[in-house]
Amino acid sequence: MVDGQKKMEELAITIMHNILEYLAVSEEEMKWLGSPEVASTALQLNSYPLCPDPNRAIGLAPHTDNSLFTILHQRISGLQIFKEGVGWGFVQPVTGALVVNVGDLLHILSNARFPSVVHRVVMKEAKQRFSVAFFYSPPADFNLDPLGLSFGQIPLYRSVTVAEYFGRKAKDLEKALASIRI
Repeated sequence: MVDGQKKMEELAITIMHNILEYLAVSEEEMKWLGSPEVASTALQLNSYPLCPDPNRAIGLAPHTDNSLFTILHQRISGLQIFKEGVGWGFVQPVTGALVVNVGDLLHILSNARFPSVVHRVVMKEAKQRFSVAFFYSPPADFNLDPLGLSFGQIPLYRSVTVAEYFGRKAKDLEKALASIRI
């Protein structure tokens, strides 16, 4: 394994542990975290070519990620997130900083307390844009159930495997979460 990818996995495990602690998930429910056979990771290098007229180009259409979360490194602006009631806003690159986008799987596990981030990439500058995305997920056979529910709190989503959810999202990108809502 590449040293950089190992560092990203360690960071992802730390982030996930902190999120689960925040959600008051028991140590028993956290057993899967950090287990190499449980984590599914992917490193994606993105290149957006130089475009002389950025206003006429689409970088990446609006979407949410399938992962628990995505850790992103960017040097040139272009990433935008959507916020209800506000609209699209740029996530400005900060030297030495990483961006963490919550994905659909964490949305389900957290019972929507950590909502998926709708995002896109637009070509803002007449420069080539590179980014590196690290996706962190459980394996395909992992069963997703809302975790850390307080007494009397009702789950918003039914139990689903990662593979089943991915299949639903492949069929209907925008309605996958709604399709498993209770």
